[in-house]
Amino acid sequence: MTYVVTEACIRCKYMDCVEVCPVDCFYEGENMLVIHPDECIDCGVCEPECPAEAIIPDSDGQAEKWLQLNRDYSTQWPNITRKFDAPEDADSFKGVPDKFTQFFSQEPGKR
Repeated sequence: MTYVVTEACIRCKYMDCVEVCPVDCFYEGENMLVIHPDECIDCGVCEPECPAEAIIPDSDGQAEKWLQLNRDYSTQWPNITRKFDAPEDADSFKGVPDKFTQFFSQEPGKR
């Protein structure tokens, strides 16, 4: 089992989850994070740390479509091992529906 990041992260990109991950399995896109499913050790410490409630276990019925996205982009985007500030407008995107269709970017994060 692993955890996955869902569309709730898009445009919020809070990084509280990155700070607590013991195996550094988060990868950064331009406007969201993903988890490398083969690196995740299923400890679950990231899930309660996410203010956007964007992290779910892959056993959740909603996770299936996000598992492949996390797998694909974790091999394309740079690894991130420490917390940075969320975007200034992150709170205004918290809870917005259909963010994947409207805002998802395939571009990697730039640190």
